[in-house]
Amino acid sequence: MKTKFLMLLAIGISTMGFSQKNEIKAAEKALKGGDAASAKASIDSAASLIDAADARTQAQYYAVKGNVYADLAKKGDAEAFQPAIDAFKKVISVEEASGKVKYTSVATQSLAQMTSDLINAAVEDNNNKKFDDAADKLYLGYQLSPQDTLYLYYAASSAVNGQNYEKALTYYNELKDIGYDGSDVTYTAVNVETGEVDTMDKNTRDLYVKAGTHKDPKEEKTPSKTAEIVKNIALIYQQLGDNDKALAAYADARTVDPNDVNLVLGEANLYYAMGDKDKFKVLMSEASAMEPDNADLLYNIGVINMEQGNLEDAREAYRKTLAVDPGYINALLNLSTTYVNEGNGLIDEMNTLGSSRADIARYDELKTQKDDLFLEGAKVLEDALKTNPDNQGVLSQLKNIYGALGDTDNFMRIKKLLGE
Repeated sequence: MKTKFLMLLAIGISTMGFSQKNEIKAAEKALKGGDAASAKASIDSAASLIDAADARTQAQYYAVKGNVYADLAKKGDAEAFQPAIDAFKKVISVEEASGKVKYTSVATQSLAQMTSDLINAAVEDNNNKKFDDAADKLYLGYQLSPQDTLYLYYAASSAVNGQNYEKALTYYNELKDIGYDGSDVTYTAVNVETGEVDTMDKNTRDLYVKAGTHKDPKEEKTPSKTAEIVKNIALIYQQLGDNDKALAAYADARTVDPNDVNLVLGEANLYYAMGDKDKFKVLMSEASAMEPDNADLLYNIGVINMEQGNLEDAREAYRKTLAVDPGYINALLNLSTTYVNEGNGLIDEMNTLGSSRADIARYDELKTQKDDLFLEGAKVLEDALKTNPDNQGVLSQLKNIYGALGDTDNFMRIKKLLGE
């Protein structure tokens, strides 16, 4: 009885091994016939007993599994990428451990092709605004080909576009940890026949120039992305509300690029959001000193002061903006608005006054001040019309001011200019 039992057990094991091989062959046949779903069903049915199989059978199984899932991935199943990658890696590890190599070279080539498929799929996802999916695929591509750190950089960018800031932060911190620089040298030369600028590697460019088919060789170095990465880390921490880490990241970023005025402005805005207005003003002054002739910077300083209610500081910033760029329409409009806003502030007090002699006197006094402020705002825009006679924003704001003043003549004049 004992001997018979052992024989039956041996027969059972042999049958299981035979069944596995049949399933693997069935998967191969279905895949060759274009039936990826049947191939997946066959290969998955062999999974439960594969760990007990010999190394050769395991390697064959994982090679076929990799091919099946790679085919599914190529046909649009994004979730199939990872199982395909894991299967091909398993082929390599199994054969490396056994010392018998049969499928390793195919698996290695397949992994390289998977990288290409992932990147192509990610490009398509980005084009379709499926940014989060693109980020996942780009990161997988980077994991498959760690030397291609550009994939990790684009994964972070895609995550930002998809507003998945936690994922983007993970990728940016990884870029920072590996010391990603991102700078490169582009080699170009002018095609003599077409007159177009061609980009190529240095050796090819030099060869073409020597052969006379190209001329005017140039080398252009793209700037380092290190400062951008640390700046984005700071901005994301700020977006996520982690102010302490954001401040530390801004300090880190400014160490990398101390001349980036946008970092100073970002840090200033963070301090303002935290309620530290003194530090905010110090940093804004620092930014202004760094680029005293930057009209956009001066304008933004005006906007921030305006939002804070610091109208005199806002006016000073807008006037400096206009000194650099007299045609800066938004600065003209906002300068006018500072006077209108101040005038509107007086209306609130006017509405609280009663009918006593003192209240009436105070009302008249406030009304005169309010009208003077509105007229000052109108004067700014009338001056703007001299060089921008058709600007709809200027005309519309002027119409509203004259309407509030009860100045019918000027109100109708501006309405006519607006074509109303």
